[in-house]
Amino acid sequence: METHAHHLHKAPGKHFWHYFFEFFMLFLAVFCGFLVENFREERVETHRANELAKSFYSELKSDSTIAVSKIANRIKEENALIYLGEYFKDSSLTNVSKAFSINFLYGIYFRSPSLFEPRTVVLDQLKNSGSLRYFKSEELQKLIGDLSVAIHNINDRQLLETQLRFQYVNQFILNHYDYDFETSLTKNGQLDVFTAISEYEKNNEVIPFHFHGMAKFDKEQAINLMGFFGRAGISATRRIHYKRYTEVNAQLLNLLRNEYHLN
Repeated sequence: METHAHHLHKAPGKHFWHYFFEFFMLFLAVFCGFLVENFREERVETHRANELAKSFYSELKSDSTIAVSKIANRIKEENALIYLGEYFKDSSLTNVSKAFSINFLYGIYFRSPSLFEPRTVVLDQLKNSGSLRYFKSEELQKLIGDLSVAIHNINDRQLLETQLRFQYVNQFILNHYDYDFETSLTKNGQLDVFTAISEYEKNNEVIPFHFHGMAKFDKEQAINLMGFFGRAGISATRRIHYKRYTEVNAQLLNLLRNEYHLN
């Protein structure tokens, strides 16, 4: 009886293939879970990359349009400075021409039309949040780095231009500009000065411009100032740093269009 009872309570042995099957099913469950999670993460990253690419593309496209406008304004400013430099050489400052007054404003009085401030909201997000990893293209990552450098160089150069203005140009304006001319030009402030000068260029009206402070005027210094500010400042920034920015911007737009099917 005791022997019979012992056999009744003895658990039946499990075959090797039974253990292997249990292990395999467990492994398969874990592996499938890994595949599903990996697939989900890839879909999230792909979606995130597409959204970032779309936002970045929009930012770049907008800035490329603004850059073209700023380059045109800089060329106009450079030409105005050349005109002023030539005018100072041998023309009368007692009764200046309409063209002189217009070029005075475009050449040294205006600042913001030639100031380019690229938007960097998405660019900063890409760099600071680690989102750059969503872009798998090494070329794209490199160009984003190049764009950051180009923007830094533009900002640095424009800061130098501002320092030149503070040190040399602003004092020249204070000594010689005719604010009564601006009052008449803007119709006592009814028009902004940019709109007013654009209209003034196109019409036949002549508003007197009195070149003040003749006692403080140094012809050679004025000629050199127009040349230095135009060539070493405005023109150099445009020809080197604006050019580099527009090149990188165009390359990025083209790459984003091709990789993410953007318009």
